Amino acid sequence: MMVATMKVFVWWFVVGSLMALAVIMLQGGIREVMQAQGSVWELKLVELFTTIMGGGLLGGCLALILDRIKKA
Repeated sequence: MMVATMKVFVWWFVVGSLMALAVIMLQGGIREVMQAQGSVWELKLVELFTTIMGGGLLGGCLALILDRIKKA
């Protein structure tokens, strides 16, 4: 049971992260990171990383909630 739950979470975490990355790329966020200089570059990378992780967590958590509802 626990392994199946982890598989669902990991799969949708990856999908959510990739979707967030795709949106960032469409909006030109990657270009901003590449053009930034000095400490601004590090801040942009942190901003990019947290956005991608947030998209993954959102996708994974929603998948777990919907999976729990489906089983109930």
